Amino acid sequence: MDNEKQNLASAERRNFLKLSAGGAFTAALVAGAGGVLWSSEAAAQTAKEEKDREKAADHIMTVATAYVLGASRSYPIMQLDLKENIQNATNGKVYVKLAPGGQLGAGGSLVQKVQGGTIQAAQHSLSNFAPFASTVDLINMPYLCGSNQRFTNLVHSDTWKNEVHPKVEAAGFKALFYVVIDPRVVAVRQGGDAILTPSDMSGVKFRVPGSKMLQQYYRMVGANPTPVAWGETPSAIKQGVADALDPSVGALFVFGFKDILSNVTFTQAVPDSQVYSCNLEWFNSMPADVQDGIMWAAEMTSHQNLSKVPSARAYAMAELNKAGVQFHSLSDDQLAEWKDAGGYQRSEWDPFKTELAGSMEAFDKLVEAADTQGKYYVHDA
Repeated sequence: MDNEKQNLASAERRNFLKLSAGGAFTAALVAGAGGVLWSSEAAAQTAKEEKDREKAADHIMTVATAYVLGASRSYPIMQLDLKENIQNATNGKVYVKLAPGGQLGAGGSLVQKVQGGTIQAAQHSLSNFAPFASTVDLINMPYLCGSNQRFTNLVHSDTWKNEVHPKVEAAGFKALFYVVIDPRVVAVRQGGDAILTPSDMSGVKFRVPGSKMLQQYYRMVGANPTPVAWGETPSAIKQGVADALDPSVGALFVFGFKDILSNVTFTQAVPDSQVYSCNLEWFNSMPADVQDGIMWAAEMTSHQNLSKVPSARAYAMAELNKAGVQFHSLSDDQLAEWKDAGGYQRSEWDPFKTELAGSMEAFDKLVEAADTQGKYYVHDA
C-alpha cells in the first residue's frame, strides 16, 4: 500500500513538473485540483483544454490570491470557481490565469499590484481596502457586522454601494464580490482555559494585528492586547508570548494552528472578510458584454461561497477537534456580556464612527443596513 502511495505521489509530481515546465502552470494547478495529475493522459487532456481556452480567448485576466487551491475545503476563497465562472460567463472571451498561494504576494502587496495594473484582479482582506476607502475599516467595529448574516446584509446593501464603492472606484478598483469566511473567534493556546465571558479575558495576552480598532476592542473586553506580526504568531503562541488569538476557524486550520490550541469560542464580534478586487481601468476597457459576464461570474461565485461556508467550517472544526481542540458556542446571555463590554453602541467608539463614516448619521445608516435582511442568506456558527 505504501508503495502504491509513493508511486501515485511521484506520478503526480512528475506530471505537475512536466506541465509547469511546458509553460502550462495554470493547467497544472487545474489538473491538481481536479485530482487527475496521477494520470498522464488526464493531465495532458486538461493541459490541452486550458491551452485551447487560452488561445481562443480575446483577453487574459491574471487573478492572484494568498491561498493554495485546496484551501477552499476549509477556507472558502473559491478561486477555481471564479476562474471557471468568468471563462464561461464571458463565452470564453476571457481566460483566467491563476496565481495562488501567495506567488505574487499577499494582502497589501496584491492591492498595490491591482491598483497599478500589474495584475487584473486579486483576493485580499477588506481591511486592505481601508487605506483607499477608510469607511471599509468599519467592518472591524465590534458587533456591527461580526456575524456572517450581518456582514452579508451590509456589503450587499444600497448604503454600502452608495457610500463605499464610489471611494473604492476613485482609487482605481472595481469590487467584484465579497467573500464570507466566518467571524473571528477567541482561540486559546494549549494549556489555557476556555474563555466564555469578558471576565475570563483578564490578564490574557491577546495577539492582535495592526488594527487600532481591534486593539481597543480587546482592551475593552479585559485582555492585554499584544501586537504580533502574522508570520511570527505561531511561535508567539507556542512560546507563550501570546495566550490567545482571533482568526476564523478556517484560517486557524489553514495556517497550521491545530496542534497548539486548546479552546475556541465563537464570540461573533468581527468578520474575517475578504474581497476580490479588479483594476478599474482594465475592467472599463473591456467590451460591455465582457464586463457583464465578469460581474455575473462574480455573483455566481458569491452564491457558491455563501453555500460553502458551513461545510468549510465543519471540515476545519473536525480537523481541529481531532487535535484535541474544544469548541464553545455562547448563549444569548453570554453574547450580551461581550456586546455590553465592547460593542459598537459604546461611546468609546464615537471617534471611530465619525472619522470613518464621516458622521454619526452616516454610521447609523450602516447599522441599519447590517440590521436589514438582504436577498442573500448565509449560515452562522
